[in-house]
Amino acid sequence: MTTRFTRGFNEWLEARKHAVPEDKKLSKEAVVSLFIHFCFQFGASMSSVFLTLYLWRLTHSLWINGMYYVVTYAATPLAFALGGWLIKRKDRMFTYRFGIALIALFYLVVVFAQERVVDYYVLFAVFGGLSSSFYWVGYLTLMYDVSTEQNRIRYLATNMIIFTLAGLIGPALAGFIIRQNDGLQGYTFVFSVAFFMFLLATIGSFKIKSKLSHHKAYYLKFTGLLMRRNKIWTGSLFGFSVLGMLQGIMLFLPTILLFQIVGREDLVGYLGVLYASVSIGTGIFISKYGREDLAKLFLLISTVGFIAGTLLIVWKLTLITVILFMIIYSICAPLQGNTMTTHYFRLISMMPLKGQLRVESVVVREIFINCGRVIAILVLICLNRYAGEETLPWVLLGAAIVQIALVWLLRSSSKTKESTASSNKLNM
Repeated sequence: MTTRFTRGFNEWLEARKHAVPEDKKLSKEAVVSLFIHFCFQFGASMSSVFLTLYLWRLTHSLWINGMYYVVTYAATPLAFALGGWLIKRKDRMFTYRFGIALIALFYLVVVFAQERVVDYYVLFAVFGGLSSSFYWVGYLTLMYDVSTEQNRIRYLATNMIIFTLAGLIGPALAGFIIRQNDGLQGYTFVFSVAFFMFLLATIGSFKIKSKLSHHKAYYLKFTGLLMRRNKIWTGSLFGFSVLGMLQGIMLFLPTILLFQIVGREDLVGYLGVLYASVSIGTGIFISKYGREDLAKLFLLISTVGFIAGTLLIVWKLTLITVILFMIIYSICAPLQGNTMTTHYFRLISMMPLKGQLRVESVVVREIFINCGRVIAILVLICLNRYAGEETLPWVLLGAAIVQIALVWLLRSSSKTKESTASSNKLNM
């Protein structure tokens, strides 16, 4: 019986090896990068969600929570620019490891500061923004380097599954830990576990070899000129600003809304398991069926989903409507994010200097996406402060409706590429 099972398992494993075409298989470095990202996201999902609740428990102020993220995202573009410069001067792994180490240090300081975090929340926001920026500029550059045009959709979809799986386990575990401890002690323990996971990610990053760049020139100051000459690239950058508007609000508002309704951190974490499971299913679907020609359809579906979901909250703000909205968002966000990132990476490979502008492109993208996040959060907290809490669902609906612009931008870029290709054929 055991022999038959072993033989059957080996046959299934061998069949799976040949199920993926050779050109779509992931390299060893790509697999290692996914493992590191899992460790990072496991720690981040435990800590970031409950850092929001930690600030909320200490202050019960949406203004402080919102301003924390405004400061974080305002500091992020500067840190991305500096991180990009370090990549050009050193290597993307240097910036990547430095970012993970800084994030580990950030949560170690949170552990020691405890309730004093509120007194210095602006400094913590700047520190958090700088730390995460170094990580993400390194990782986004690494994502481009370890994937190819042939396997990039599959790599990004797998990355999304890994990212979401870590996001599934982390909040549930964190919620359980907090529930088992009195007062704010559970939060301290959660931040300690996050510190350990970031430390593990730092160690794992040494499995990827450094790759010194022979092109150390940093062309960030010339990106404005490139934007004027490349309308497709410029359009995609404004698209990321639009994407950032919804993202910025979603990074903290649903967590607070759920906590206000259920009043328990562990239930917020367990509901996170549900959302993450849905996102994993979407990621598996994209990895199997995602194609370039479906990009516009995926963006259209995600936009309609966002609007339909927010209309539920506008209609009635209850536990059921918030959960339904988050399920819809968990389906639509991966569709939108994977499509936009794949489209952007494709544009990077088509830009001048044959990929040497990939670091600058990642930095500029982050500037635009964080501008969108800051604008949306400022509108949200200002309206909440001066017009009342009843405006929150309407701001969310406005951010969802604006996502329609992404469908138009992608259609415009497709038409521009087609006209360019046609003119090139005529010239030949």
